[in-house]
Amino acid sequence: MRSWGWFVSRVMRLSVRWCRLCPWRGRSKRARRLRELWSYGRLLLNSLYFNVLTNSDTVLDCVFEPVYCIVDNVTRWFGVVFVCLVILLTSSVVLIVYLCVLPLIFETYPTHWILWHLCYGHWNLVMVVFHYFKATTTSPGYPPQEKSDVPSVTICKKCIVPKPARTHHCSICNRCILKMDHHCPWLNNCVGHFNHRYFFSFCVYMTMGCVYCSISSKDMFFDAYNAVESFRSMDVQMQGERVIGAGLLFSLLSPGYTMVQSEYQTSPPPYTFREKMFHKSIIYLWVLTSSVAVALGGLTLWHVVLITRGETSVERHINRKETKRLREIGKVFRNPYHHGRGQNWKILFGVEERSHWLTRVLLPSNHLPPGDGLTWECPAYRTDTMTI
Repeated sequence: MRSWGWFVSRVMRLSVRWCRLCPWRGRSKRARRLRELWSYGRLLLNSLYFNVLTNSDTVLDCVFEPVYCIVDNVTRWFGVVFVCLVILLTSSVVLIVYLCVLPLIFETYPTHWILWHLCYGHWNLVMVVFHYFKATTTSPGYPPQEKSDVPSVTICKKCIVPKPARTHHCSICNRCILKMDHHCPWLNNCVGHFNHRYFFSFCVYMTMGCVYCSISSKDMFFDAYNAVESFRSMDVQMQGERVIGAGLLFSLLSPGYTMVQSEYQTSPPPYTFREKMFHKSIIYLWVLTSSVAVALGGLTLWHVVLITRGETSVERHINRKETKRLREIGKVFRNPYHHGRGQNWKILFGVEERSHWLTRVLLPSNHLPPGDGLTWECPAYRTDTMTI
């Protein structure tokens, strides 16, 4: 019984044979353009099956190639917009905290809690700003484009240059990235060997900052929400207060007013404009920080799992396929870059001594990661494992 691949190949061969029997003829520019498109379509049909390695993944890649191209270009051009959005939202949160939250803390909290909020809040803010700036401006690392003695595992089909281990091509940046994890539109940069630590630290400290703001403003949020709901209901229900003798005055000023309209005036609002803006700012602060804490916290936990396993986001998908392939033939896959849970974290943060946990993790530090990103050391018992 023939497989489905044989039938697909047969249909494609018949389609190409039919294309050869129906050439376009004409001398006009439009006919020449159609003939070029027809030839290009025939070439695409040939490329789908003119390879013994062709499978369903290759066919889907060819079909969705225009979609990938559009997404890559949109992501590339909107990267600057996303960075500006991050800066704008973060600045708005910091402004609200300084204008609304901190003054209330100074008035109601005891001295030791005020000192704690000042120290922790400013430390967290410095760590967020530092790591975001470094993550966006630090190059992720690129393999050499010219001929070199660097060991490589394959040839990039886009760049047509040797690719070292753990190097992958980014279609948005249009070049190969050392130890590529993914392209982050919120950084407008790839996450690679030299800025992986900055990206992960930014995610951790931004999540911590959002959780801090959400917890600190929780009670103020409930009070502000109740206040907003109360003055909304009062605006709907209150019709004004009766003013005796006002009908004659308004009739003289504006003859079009009726007696019923002129005998009533609007009562003063229960909240001033400043109080309303204060309440809405607190609601905006709590909703934004809580939402970001949940979304970014989930992403941070996912990267915690990857770092613990010694993988990147790209390698996670590759290793899953390799694990499944080796399981079918009765073998077990071992990640050649997994040095142990604790050692993986030390490699990411560049921790070599105990004091480095303070100076390189809990304080801003621009030290380089270990290694050059071109060659990688593997544990002794995994040197025979195939490199990815």
